[in-house]
Amino acid sequence: MRRILASALAALMLSGPAAHAADGAAGVPILEAGNHELSEFLWLKRPIVVFADSPADPRYVEQINLLTERLDILEERDVVILTDTDPAAQSTIRTELRPRGFMFVLIAKDGTKVLRKPFPWDVREITRSIDKLPLRQQEIRDQRNALP
Repeated sequence: MRRILASALAALMLSGPAAHAADGAAGVPILEAGNHELSEFLWLKRPIVVFADSPADPRYVEQINLLTERLDILEERDVVILTDTDPAAQSTIRTELRPRGFMFVLIAKDGTKVLRKPFPWDVREITRSIDKLPLRQQEIRDQRNALP
């Protein structure tokens, strides 16, 4: 029951006009980081934050392409993607994470910064890191126990 309530709350929080899935695919929201704070996702989602100094940065383009190719796998792991390509705006998330140029950050549901990478990361590597997290291990056990 708690999982259903948490999912419903997350859907309400993330269903604003800025939330969308790339190409209408899976339900992984891709949001502008400047419109949000990391605390919004605490215990609900695992934010992946992608920073660059420009949306034309080849590393940024590659990272977004890598992520959007496998949105279905990220959706299973309660991921939300936040992007920030405007250093001049000094968003709350940019101020908190202090990127220099391109940076990829994976944050756990409890707010822990799990990964910080200065280069694009493949979804396979990302999901392996997520699947090692204690809360994700508990989610996997809960899913197994829920099967008939």
